Amino acid sequence: MATVLSLMAYNYPPEKLNVYLSDDGGSILTFYALWETSAFAKHWLPFCRRYNIEPRSPAVYFADSDNKPNDPRTLEEWSVVKDLYEGMTERIDSVVRSGKVPEEMKVNHKGFSEWNTGGTSKDHHPIVQILIDGKDKGALDSGGNVLPTLVYMAREKRPQYHHNFKAGAMNALIRVSSVISKSPIIMNVDCDMYSNNSDSIREALCFFLDEEMGHKIAFVQYPQNYSNMTKNNIYGNSFSVINQVEFAGLDTWGGPLYIGTGCFHRREILCGRSFNKDYKEDWDQGIKTQHRIDQTEEKAKSLATCTYEHNTQWGNEIGLKYGCPVEDVITGLTIHCRGWESVYNNPPRAAFIGVAPTTISQTILQHKRWSEGNFSIFLSKYCPFFFGHGKIRLPHQMGYCLYGLWAPNSLPTLYYVLIPSLGLLKGTPLFPEIMSPWIMPFIYVFVVKNIYSLYEALTSGDTLRGWWNGQRMWLVKRITSYLYAVIENIRKLLGLSKMGFVVSPKVSDEDESKRYEQEIMEFGTSSPEYVIIATIALLNFVCLVGGLGQILTSGQNMLWNGLLPQIVLCGLLVIINIPIYEAMFLREDRGRIPYSVTLASVGFVMMALFVPIF
Repeated sequence: MATVLSLMAYNYPPEKLNVYLSDDGGSILTFYALWETSAFAKHWLPFCRRYNIEPRSPAVYFADSDNKPNDPRTLEEWSVVKDLYEGMTERIDSVVRSGKVPEEMKVNHKGFSEWNTGGTSKDHHPIVQILIDGKDKGALDSGGNVLPTLVYMAREKRPQYHHNFKAGAMNALIRVSSVISKSPIIMNVDCDMYSNNSDSIREALCFFLDEEMGHKIAFVQYPQNYSNMTKNNIYGNSFSVINQVEFAGLDTWGGPLYIGTGCFHRREILCGRSFNKDYKEDWDQGIKTQHRIDQTEEKAKSLATCTYEHNTQWGNEIGLKYGCPVEDVITGLTIHCRGWESVYNNPPRAAFIGVAPTTISQTILQHKRWSEGNFSIFLSKYCPFFFGHGKIRLPHQMGYCLYGLWAPNSLPTLYYVLIPSLGLLKGTPLFPEIMSPWIMPFIYVFVVKNIYSLYEALTSGDTLRGWWNGQRMWLVKRITSYLYAVIENIRKLLGLSKMGFVVSPKVSDEDESKRYEQEIMEFGTSSPEYVIIATIALLNFVCLVGGLGQILTSGQNMLWNGLLPQIVLCGLLVIINIPIYEAMFLREDRGRIPYSVTLASVGFVMMALFVPIF
């Protein structure tokens, strides 16, 4: 609800602003919360405008003690609005805890009657309720100003119909909004991200309205930023290099990827329009005539049914594309291939701020979906090199494939963390001797890659330790998330698996949050991913100790010359896995690696040591 309020409070004419909340679960609790929010907005919006406050999420604004004013008159109003917000949150939390809306509250809005017929999160009829009609002259805030339109939507869900996950919800929103507001620009943002910059709309419109380039631009993409990052980025989730370097580079060749949140789209282009150099936006296409709300709601409901898209091009040529876990990336690719460009805007004050994963399991799950989806695009007819051939430039194709090839990176990574270490233990050299000129390409790639990676990280705002943590997480993701993504795509190609969509959980208990703030890696439960991580960490430790022991006891200096590259590689893997060893053997908190995982990893290491590989 704080996200909704931050979007309603944009520094933009409220009569031109329409906010839609898509609730795929069709929950009466969410509708109740939005109803409460619509009442509080009458006080929050004029307060934001009067004092030009930032950020305009009340949850974030009131949580920061520095925002408390010193002026007595301002402090009085600040206290009143804060009390109203706390009262709203307490009522919402109370209703959510009880699991039902009290009967006396249901009489306050006709929309509550939508739940009289029952229904579940996966089986319910379409619901569209206009809580604030911005065209109604009586819809005013406490200062007498017009309020933005606020709409609740829950598209129909039935077990016998595939709902196409987030892409299906977005397409339903596009259709429903076309009969309520039909604004030429659509911005979408995830529910766990709030608006941190009230001028973001105006900045995006500057690109669309540019006299020379505006007619080429399909969407304006803002970066993902997070409020809960630790100083040294323990799980590598800051995306600082992606935001500062990679997306800025893609901006040169046709624009960044569409990443599913914090993005401003032209409605017509989302609906399938191809590029034309004579294209001109109709800025007056919005609905201005006032109809009866109940008639508008019924018409909108008919566009949010399960059967509406049957025998249409929705999900194919119109709207967001179906059939891919990363519907945003493939949609952006098709838009680029229709001749349009995009723009990357990364202002000094972040436009949107969200919540990053706070445990290693959340990070692994999130990257599994991303890498699985991007790799599935690479393996499909939408592979940027083939689908984009002749439509977008080669560097732009390569930019898309940078993420499409995350998953297969797991295979060479697995080789380098396993085979050279086992070769060291067996005394088998796998690289040229250290004095041989043939070792130079290996040294050059290793040194230059890491120096440049460090340079990118430091210039993008990371710390030295943050870069090191990022290297550890790239290793972890490659041997878990990306490996799983490869396996899952192979299973799909063989017809053994169907596409799924897993929402990344970002809620942690108090102990987990405390360890996250202390930058202590969180494990806690048994999972196959942890077995892989622990096994590789332990195997490299055993191979390093065993290999060095054999070299030192043999007295053969020739072995140093031949095995030094493997010693260095294995040693670095041991150093980077120190937090894993601590979680396996030293820590006693609930976030340690469970004993069952440790025992399983010991068993797998013993099997690997006794299997004749060389």
